[in-house]
Amino acid sequence: MPRTLPPPPLLSTTATIISIPASLFILLSSPLFLHRHAQPCHAYNVFIYGGCSQEKYQPDPNSPFVFNLNTFLASVVSSSSQALYNSFVIDNGTASVSPDSAVYGLYQCRGDFKVPDCTSCIQSAVSQIGLVCPYSYGAAVQLEGCYVRFEHLNFIGQLDTSVRFRRCSKSMENNIEFFKRRDDVLADLQAGNRFRVSSSGSVEGFAQCVGDLTPADCSTCLSELEGQLKAQCGAAAAADLYLAQCYCRYWASGYYDFSDDSSSNNNKEDRVGKAVAIIVGSVAGLAVLVIALSVCRKATA
Repeated sequence: MPRTLPPPPLLSTTATIISIPASLFILLSSPLFLHRHAQPCHAYNVFIYGGCSQEKYQPDPNSPFVFNLNTFLASVVSSSSQALYNSFVIDNGTASVSPDSAVYGLYQCRGDFKVPDCTSCIQSAVSQIGLVCPYSYGAAVQLEGCYVRFEHLNFIGQLDTSVRFRRCSKSMENNIEFFKRRDDVLADLQAGNRFRVSSSGSVEGFAQCVGDLTPADCSTCLSELEGQLKAQCGAAAAADLYLAQCYCRYWASGYYDFSDDSSSNNNKEDRVGKAVAIIVGSVAGLAVLVIALSVCRKATA
């Protein structure tokens, strides 16, 4: 029976370069996000990843696209005070409007949020999306508790299972009980539609599809998610994996421990101090921006 979980501690991690088709790799340091080490682990506005189209528009306040984009962003904030998900097509519909002026977009909050928490998270995402992707025709921002995306081409309802971001903890090798419990949780999460939480023994987890997917496409995305989690994070005691239209988090009891594990290929490239990796790829015309996140440790008594 689905139930509401308390907010789990964040995985302590650094930037991870994810494996997707890419035409350009850029590494840079961004002071804008590095201050997050001081933030509490339960903050829902912690930046997870962002994506930016390579196409740019001219910052003309009188252009139809800028007008429609501002209308979309205002609509997202307004709608989040009433619902955890909504999608939009913004265009004034006149014959003189260029096809490039239309804005297609959506937002979504985590399924166990109360509306005020959703609104707060969405406001934070909207305030960051222009900083992460200035003058981009398409952009996406994933925070800990919510997601906002817009494009000038229609992407709504189109299934996309490409990997956007992953975090994997230290290994739990040779722990048969853990593997059984983890697999039980992942299998149960696949049975959900939209948002679902699950637990088995000491392992807990939750998963969510973006609201524009049909139940069948949501099931497909979650199935791909389970396979990718096992392939990319192996025996990790805790993991996050975000595909383009669904994501999952699971963890063993207690807080995440991301101590270096020299035996894990997933952790070899992860070191505290890496700042930002921008991957400009060909998937859906978006670049994938992976930001170093705050390091969260188990609270001491």
